[in-house]
Amino acid sequence: MSEFARVLATLRQIRGLSPFFALDVGRPDDSWHDGEALFQGAALPDALDRITARYRTGERRVAASLFFLGYTARVLSPVVAARAVDGVAPDIRPGNLWWRYTPEGLQVRLKDPVAGVGIGESLEPVVEAVHAVTPVARGLLWGNAGSNVAGALRTISRGGVDCAALADELFADPPLKGTGEFIPFPGEVVFRRRSCCLYYRLDGGGTCGDCPLPRR
Repeated sequence: MSEFARVLATLRQIRGLSPFFALDVGRPDDSWHDGEALFQGAALPDALDRITARYRTGERRVAASLFFLGYTARVLSPVVAARAVDGVAPDIRPGNLWWRYTPEGLQVRLKDPVAGVGIGESLEPVVEAVHAVTPVARGLLWGNAGSNVAGALRTISRGGVDCAALADELFADPPLKGTGEFIPFPGEVVFRRRSCCLYYRLDGGGTCGDCPLPRR
């Protein structure tokens, strides 16, 4: 079986887990941005402006965090699921992606169904791109990635897949190492991150389930 076929087979296998695990492939219409637009032009600043307006926040770093939280949810969930089912994880580097921000939120899709590289190598350019346009801490952004990896593991484990070994492997090294810790709890994946995504800074935002801040 070719690499293309193996990646496509994996994507078909995992897409039913939840909408976050469904990753479409192929060139979309002109409303989508090439992944490289994250590094140049007005696409990323414009998306942050729209997030700022949508959530009525005066803090651009909050918008940046929300953007990266949505981005990593959509690219990392399929990668984690592919690893969990012993499939072939797709290439989620920006050069192999299309993306857009709409009133329904952030959307991504693959250019080609090819095998990917590590999470750090895939996401580091995006972390740097977001940090370059907004003064948001890199550690916070990597915490968002760690939170989404843990969330994907939680969803997968609820389907009866033992994810303990995969969790240990994914968080063994930087950039996910140190973003949080797993808390033993029977029958559930429980993660407590070490940074805050800033969602509590929104009106009515509150704190997330894995937030290190005291409950509000």
